[in-house]
Amino acid sequence: MDSKNMINPTSPAWTQIETLVEKIPGWTPIDELYTLFTLTLASTRLEGDIVEVGSWCGRSAVVLAAAARLSGGSEVYCADLFPEKDDWKQNADGTYSFEVVIRDKRYGGYMEQTVWKEAFESQTGKIYELYNGVLDCFEETISQRGMSDIVHACKGDLAALLDTRGAGFKCRMAFLDGDHGYEAVCADIRNIERCLVPGGWVCFDDAFSCYPGVNKAIEEHIIASGRYDQCQQMTRKLFVARRR
Repeated sequence: MDSKNMINPTSPAWTQIETLVEKIPGWTPIDELYTLFTLTLASTRLEGDIVEVGSWCGRSAVVLAAAARLSGGSEVYCADLFPEKDDWKQNADGTYSFEVVIRDKRYGGYMEQTVWKEAFESQTGKIYELYNGVLDCFEETISQRGMSDIVHACKGDLAALLDTRGAGFKCRMAFLDGDHGYEAVCADIRNIERCLVPGGWVCFDDAFSCYPGVNKAIEEHIIASGRYDQCQQMTRKLFVARRR
């Protein structure tokens, strides 16, 4: 697959996306990635760039970037805490959480919804056998696919990312997959509304599946707000809405 023309227009996008992400660690399923790809293309005529919160090793970022490249002119900005191995701690119940300090600010990850011991040891922990930290894996993923020119990582939360972009930054498509606690999701919604243009899409991973905080934030601040239309659960765990 040519790195400068990532998606062949005469071959099914679905199968090309499968090939693009097959060796990238992560949990985002193909139907969700395909939906993100399609919505990114559908928003081509809007001004603004693409924002992702919660990028991990780059599985969804490369799909957003492939669609952004087809759109022409847009870039993908990815915010993640990118924890290193020593940032993780095991909780009293055997699950895992992490804390990182970035520019003198302390962040917590998986505090309300912790990572099961089995999942950490079989999946998350395996990354640290190959890389010093998640950011190293992410950057390798992006570089190997020739996307370093349009994908930009920010180690921090969404507020930190937007601060680096400045007051005039505009977003046409946002994928929110960061901290799944209620207050954190509400904060992400408030922050993305600083830059999401009318007609732009906001997408939530793990919606209406097993994360009450995500569900409550969507119900209160998206569905009931009156600021969005086309509110719809699209896949087993992906909810999308279009800003009016």
